[in-house]
Amino acid sequence: MSLIHKYITSKPLWVNILAGIGILFVLVFLFFTSLSWLTGFGKIEKVPSVTGQNIVAAKKLLEDKGFDVMIQDSVYIDSIARQAVVRQSPEADATVKAGRTIYLTVNRTIPPQVEMPNLAGFSVKSAEMYLQSLGLKMGDISYKPDIARNSVLEQLFNDAPIKPGTKIPIGSVISFVLGSGMGGGDMDVPNVVGMTLLEARNYLSTMNVNIGSVLAAGAIKDSAASFVVRQSPEVLTDSIGANGLRVPNKMKQGQLIDLYIGAVAPPKDTVQIQRN
Repeated sequence: MSLIHKYITSKPLWVNILAGIGILFVLVFLFFTSLSWLTGFGKIEKVPSVTGQNIVAAKKLLEDKGFDVMIQDSVYIDSIARQAVVRQSPEADATVKAGRTIYLTVNRTIPPQVEMPNLAGFSVKSAEMYLQSLGLKMGDISYKPDIARNSVLEQLFNDAPIKPGTKIPIGSVISFVLGSGMGGGDMDVPNVVGMTLLEARNYLSTMNVNIGSVLAAGAIKDSAASFVVRQSPEVLTDSIGANGLRVPNKMKQGQLIDLYIGAVAPPKDTVQIQRN
């Protein structure tokens, strides 16, 4: 060490400075020359498409081309194969540096589960949208008599009722039993002849009977204050029963009744005939 020190100190200062600068340039040159070898600078590869392939095959293909592979996330899509690559980053055909890490999103083998909601009382459209938000599918639709038309009465899974809160796999198919809009039993046709239109509406709503068409019989200034002069179906049929009286007409809850209105109330005997 003393010899090196003696050699350096024996030279003029300017010689030592030049020697130091020369050594620095050599080191910088060697560094940048070896940089491309150390980092793979200048070596690029085109990323192959592995979307849709099984993760094992996709990983082998990428690693054979010098890429590192990392599974970044997993999702569940029932329309593609289990353990298939759903997404890749960078995307296919991207030109990247050799040795770069390719991140993959893989389809799950086992679907996650969700809780079955309580859709009773929902309209069929609202129920379908709710199912879709949970990753469930709507299956068959059947009807049974009920005044709640197109409203969900029962929810079924594998043809059996399913309780709210039950855990089921995403992608499961849920079937519905909906109300047909008509009650199960027959009732006598209500008589609203002689009532104002407003009175008729209120009365029919209490009986779960819907108004169909409202037809004007002549000029009417105020329909709300007009009178019902005729209705269809009528209260009585043309048939005569064993008691010698006309047989009452029948209808179901939820059926429609058409009303004919006029500015003047019908004669009382007409109303009486309707009611008898």
